Amino acid sequence: MDTKTTSIVAYLTWIGTVIAFVAGDKEGARFHLNQALVVIIAGIICTFISVIPVIGWIVGVVGSIFVFVCWIMGLVAAINQEEKEVPLLGKIKILK
Repeated sequence: MDTKTTSIVAYLTWIGTVIAFVAGDKEGARFHLNQALVVIIAGIICTFISVIPVIGWIVGVVGSIFVFVCWIMGLVAAINQEEKEVPLLGKIKILK
């Protein structure tokens, strides 16, 4: 896969991230692979937080909406071949 395709596939669920990491252009799409991974991990954390009654539900819903917006922003940046960080989560670097 070329860089643009790898970047876009990385945002399509966690399976897409794994496929992009294994079969795609890792060097060219490293930025978007990292961003997608951070957004997926943030979504998983919001899911676990939402198990806590009342406060967890509120934080989980607000967090999930925020993660969804970050996912859309990352996907649009990948489609436009831009390296724009998602808000708050974009500073986290998992892949070096």
